[in-house]
Amino acid sequence: MHGRQQDGFTLLGLLFLVAGLGVAMAALGTVWHTAAQREKERDLLFFGDQYRLAIESFWTIPLPVGTPRRLPQNLGELLEDPRFPDTVRHLRRAYRDPMTGGEWELLKGPDGGIVGVTSLSEDTPLKQANFPLAYVQFGEAGSYRDWVFRFDVEKAAQEAGQAAKTTPTGSMPSGANATGGKPGAPE
Repeated sequence: MHGRQQDGFTLLGLLFLVAGLGVAMAALGTVWHTAAQREKERDLLFFGDQYRLAIESFWTIPLPVGTPRRLPQNLGELLEDPRFPDTVRHLRRAYRDPMTGGEWELLKGPDGGIVGVTSLSEDTPLKQANFPLAYVQFGEAGSYRDWVFRFDVEKAAQEAGQAAKTTPTGSMPSGANATGGKPGAPE
């Protein structure tokens, strides 16, 4: 009779062990999911900013004579700019939306060109603060779809117009800054 009582305690101990392991695995799954979500958020910030910078580069690059300034009509034009005879790349490679694993929502300008991208995810962001200065408004976002990576064409056109007025001749090559170099180039 003494052996039967031990068997009951062993079975009870194993049940508690299995229950404890289940709770631990659930906690580990939650931690893993949160870490994966934060990694996706970092990727979204980086990839979205890369697209915004590529669109800005597409717009501001000095163009061959007689080539009209315009926005890219599709993301492929950021990978290989068709306005130049030689290969000009504004983006190293195409990035997928890290939140959905699919395509981005493309934001169109008045001429139908792409001015920005945003995620199609309606999930609520974990990150609520400490954004780069250009993206502080993301702290108030209700979903990743509200994280909009947009190049401000109107502002760039106004700045280019003001810069043209400050040069001695009153004009300069399209996409050049007041010193005659490419925007963002060391002076």
